[in-house]
Amino acid sequence: MTAVLSPESALALALLTPFVGASVLPLFHDRPNLREAVTLVTAASLCFIVLQLLGPLQHGARPEIDIIEIVPGLAVAFKVEPLGMLFGLVASSLWFVNSIYSIGYMRGNDEPRQTTFYVCFAVAIGSAIGIAFAKNLFTLFLFYEALTLSTYPLVTHKRNEEAIRAGRTYLIFLLGTSLLLLLPAIIATWVFAGTLDFKPGGILPASLGAATIAALLALYVFGIGKAAVMPLHFWLPAAMVAPTPVSALLHAVAVVKAGVFSILKVAVLVFGIDTLSSTGQATWLTVVAGVTIILASVIALRQDNLKRRLAYSTISQLSYIVLGVAVLAPISVTGAAMHIAAHAFSKITLFFAAGSIYTAAHLTQVSQLDGIGRRMPWTMGAFTIGALGMIGVPPTAGFLGKWFILGGAMQTANWLAVAVIFVSTLLNAGYFLPIVYRAFFCDSVDDGHDKHSGEAPWPIVVALTVTAAGTVLMFFLPDVPFSLAKLISGR
Repeated sequence: MTAVLSPESALALALLTPFVGASVLPLFHDRPNLREAVTLVTAASLCFIVLQLLGPLQHGARPEIDIIEIVPGLAVAFKVEPLGMLFGLVASSLWFVNSIYSIGYMRGNDEPRQTTFYVCFAVAIGSAIGIAFAKNLFTLFLFYEALTLSTYPLVTHKRNEEAIRAGRTYLIFLLGTSLLLLLPAIIATWVFAGTLDFKPGGILPASLGAATIAALLALYVFGIGKAAVMPLHFWLPAAMVAPTPVSALLHAVAVVKAGVFSILKVAVLVFGIDTLSSTGQATWLTVVAGVTIILASVIALRQDNLKRRLAYSTISQLSYIVLGVAVLAPISVTGAAMHIAAHAFSKITLFFAAGSIYTAAHLTQVSQLDGIGRRMPWTMGAFTIGALGMIGVPPTAGFLGKWFILGGAMQTANWLAVAVIFVSTLLNAGYFLPIVYRAFFCDSVDDGHDKHSGEAPWPIVVALTVTAAGTVLMFFLPDVPFSLAKLISGR
């Protein structure tokens, strides 16, 4: 794509666009067609602007802008680098698709406070873009907190007792972990390294010693609560009380992606893979990631509520990215980065399908889905593709990330990681394939629901079809995420 904007101008506009859209949306509170048009135009504009940064980055440019210096050496500043570019592309492209979906879902279910919903969604995406392009840990922390606060009204959208309780859990876990663990880790990094700027190869000296490096890494891994590493994962299932477009935001577009993105960025650009390897961090981090992957998968097997099953699947799948870091091989870091994009497209497809089923048939339980594939073939066809992506079956993008992580684990003789990948893949199949089987091969049971309902409104069907197609296309055309992932890992 030929660049229309200078890289620095594109970076500034990418940071501003979602917030400008959020400020304009309330003007059309009583005119829903215009309100939703503003949402779509803002989302499409952001996607176009972020794409303007891709070409220069691939040709070696690293555009940056400094906003304000708080104290000498500590500034709110932004810089485009490969990992941030990957996250920025995922967030901006999926916001546009999610906006199409949201129009069908929010109208189809006659949801209240739709203007507030679109405003908070735009602010959340703006915060995610700020995280993606943060030049230093200080800037990342500011937008990380903004993302938590802007998504709280979305989690509590229904404003009933269950939603308020879920919102309380959401804030306690995410603000608690960031203030009590992540912030001290950032302060310690400032003391040890004398800077908070991200740098290829890391900024922390290996001379700190294995114990100090391990303690600091633990503060980051558990302090970045949005990554939902066990036992700090409870906020994620609780947040499933929110409308499905919000669940998609939490699981695929912004919130959890911001978590695993931050862990990967800290590992590569603050610690450095060589430093982590030389100080022996692989074992304990593999155990933490492996326990989360396996245990969350086992819990998912027992969930009859579809969205809760998908929530525990997310907790498990996120830790594949942590596992890719724990393997401490360039190829596994490549796999971890690619899994960010692959998981985003597959998981948003699954949540879109869950919302489609709820909108068209008012079903929420796995045990209610017998025969629904014959009534909603587009929805359940897309669900099947998303499920295969989560299992890691070709030709879906989920296969690529898992394959590279597995290759790194075998290369470094990390047999615990190898075992975790094999066992968890079987568990993934165990909680996804029965849903597909029920939908297409079981006869419907007369349980009082309308058996003649068809697909959900067309914006929902279009959105889930696009993301399902993206899951497959990324397998056959992986050039952009793969090229960025290789730059991240230094290969």
